[in-house]
Amino acid sequence: MIKLYEKGAYLLNGTELIEENDEVQAVLNQRLGQAVDKNEAKKGTMAYEILENHNTSGSMDKLKIKFDKLTSHDITFVGIIQTARASGLEKFPIPYVLTNCHNSLCAVGGTINEDDHMFGLSCAKKYGGMYVPPHQAVIHQFAREMLAEGGKMILGSDSHTRYGALGTMAIGEGGPELVKQLLEKTYDINMPGVVGVYLTGKPQIGVGPQDIALAIIGAVFANGYVNNKVMEFIGDGIDNLSVDTRIGIDVMTTETTCLSSIWKTDSKVKEFYDIHKRPEGFKEMAPKSVAYYDGLIYVDLSAVKPMIAMPFHPSNVYTIEELNANLMDILDDVEKRALVSLDNNAVKYTLKDKVRNGKLYVEQGVIAGCAGGGFENICDAADILRGKYIGNDEFSLSVYPASQPVFMELVKNGAVADLMATGATIRTAFCGPCFGAGDVPANNGLSIRHSTRNFPNREGSKITNGQVASVALMDARSIAATAANQGYLTAATDMDVEFKKPKYFFDSSIYENRVYNGLGKADPSVDIKFGPNITDWPAMSNLTDNLVLKVASVIHDPVTTTDELIPSGETSSFRSNPLGLAEFTLSRKDPEYVGRAKQIQLSEKARIAGEDMYAVNKELENVFEVIQKEFAVDPKTTEIGSMIYAVKPGDGSAREQAASCQKVLGGLANVAREYATKRYRSNLINWGMLPFLFDGELPFDLNDYIFVKDIKKAVAEKQEVIKAYVVKDKLVEFDLRLGELTDDEREIILKGCLINYYRG
Repeated sequence: MIKLYEKGAYLLNGTELIEENDEVQAVLNQRLGQAVDKNEAKKGTMAYEILENHNTSGSMDKLKIKFDKLTSHDITFVGIIQTARASGLEKFPIPYVLTNCHNSLCAVGGTINEDDHMFGLSCAKKYGGMYVPPHQAVIHQFAREMLAEGGKMILGSDSHTRYGALGTMAIGEGGPELVKQLLEKTYDINMPGVVGVYLTGKPQIGVGPQDIALAIIGAVFANGYVNNKVMEFIGDGIDNLSVDTRIGIDVMTTETTCLSSIWKTDSKVKEFYDIHKRPEGFKEMAPKSVAYYDGLIYVDLSAVKPMIAMPFHPSNVYTIEELNANLMDILDDVEKRALVSLDNNAVKYTLKDKVRNGKLYVEQGVIAGCAGGGFENICDAADILRGKYIGNDEFSLSVYPASQPVFMELVKNGAVADLMATGATIRTAFCGPCFGAGDVPANNGLSIRHSTRNFPNREGSKITNGQVASVALMDARSIAATAANQGYLTAATDMDVEFKKPKYFFDSSIYENRVYNGLGKADPSVDIKFGPNITDWPAMSNLTDNLVLKVASVIHDPVTTTDELIPSGETSSFRSNPLGLAEFTLSRKDPEYVGRAKQIQLSEKARIAGEDMYAVNKELENVFEVIQKEFAVDPKTTEIGSMIYAVKPGDGSAREQAASCQKVLGGLANVAREYATKRYRSNLINWGMLPFLFDGELPFDLNDYIFVKDIKKAVAEKQEVIKAYVVKDKLVEFDLRLGELTDDEREIILKGCLINYYRG
């Protein structure tokens, strides 16, 4: 089904793959009649061409990228604009689109959700942006319909910013990276590796994009095969996929931890742009006659079967056939794996109670968001369910079209009526089920979803309150097949169905009548509307010569997600309030963290105010006594803060708040063996936090103090090894590293955060 090449591969004329080995040059010489230089062949990828066209550094090793467009949603744009305003923003220099698809419920915390929306509209008017009202479109569907263009680049403040199937290289990052673009700075990265994804064959009837995506994720996540690389989709199998199917695969590439994606384009993509009344957006994209890939994923689409990603990660994949055949054994394994994430005695977790008469019963199905809410997914689900009934037991089915134009066409062609007749409910364009803010199942419930993630808490449960539910990811077709069997897990390939595949017609008047388009029309006279929950960032200090850090949390899980660092769901309503949101930091992973961090922060506040810092923390007096036995250190000029240790933090969402909430609470550093994504590490840096690396047996534990000597000098002088000391009865020395940092990133850390850096 899927093969990973051990080394790189050459692609000739878009069709012939030649795996790299000792004889590869002889083979290439025979095929082409000339030698091939690998470095030149690397320039033959689509990714290289796009990055070269957007690079401003003059070096293709060290890129400084300027994007064509930006996009954010309503739990990220407030913080981004507030940061940019504090840094000197006067107008949006490039098209910036503000969508409203995350805080759309307007049901938590009084007026604060709608206040964010009004803030966004007033900023679009003042600074010259576009504003998409709530329930009109999911951020990524709007970008596909209205923003994507062949050969262009889009930066979005959401991790699933992926429009590669339309020929657009899109990257999801934390908010500060968008701030840099708004201030006409650059996105600085090393030239990423490019991994080819060669698709061949034709999918079986009933196999959908989520099945193909989950199969790929299962093959590449754990081994880091595409980590921080660009996935470039090629091969004859692309011709056998509709554009909706390509989009559905593409959006899930985020779950591989890749940096971005790009696909070859064809007449079907051209038709997509024509349908959406933007024919000028199409560009034919293909690798050059010779292209070299740093790795190659070979996918036989005909061998892909309906898949399921069991809790609690998209890479925990099985075929539905395999699961049903080995039900109790697999459930036992899933329960054991889950204990790593559910390390709290407040919950008793099992899935074996879902087995009824030898079959797996689920309580909920959801087809939603940027992954599941597409036109073709919902039409196929309607075909499977037409004339059937989902039953009147626990099982329920909810369907969320990804945009109002998609919803409108589903109404016109009868799919909505067909689905409603089965007992399913149809909702508006909203991302809530994907991050735990809508369709929360009952305690101990199992939900199958065509959405993007199934991390702990993504479904809305609160483990620390004794609540737990599970999400398994599946394709819309198999969800519909399960619904047709009233909740018993069923693969769509087991159903006898004729898919009608109706043509899609795009009604642009929906957006023309409702979307505010102020691109390029900034009006400085407009007053920004601030609700009472929208607050400024607190002041942040420059880095001092030395640091004292208290270990406020230690997490030994193999991977720590951003959902665990700062939970999603109802907490999203507070993302416009840095201090309010910070109260939720690690709340579902380490509920005592906030109290520990705030306690040590009192000492730093006293130090800055010139007050007695020992009065609020008597431990510090002994800490400095131990330090001063070996080093001449002035406590009054030594910054004091907290840090967390995690093995591999930052998997998943791009949310900057996973880092900024720590900083707001006085966090100054993370220590990790590695960082799961570039996004999270960049967020730490942009908020002035030190992204330390340490590999080995930990020399410190929870509540220990760490002294880092001459840290300011180490950052400024690019020292590879940084001396640190655990403060016991005496100092216990160990080594930390920071990894590669750009000059700008070093300066941001020295200044204390991105805002300070731009203020000068």
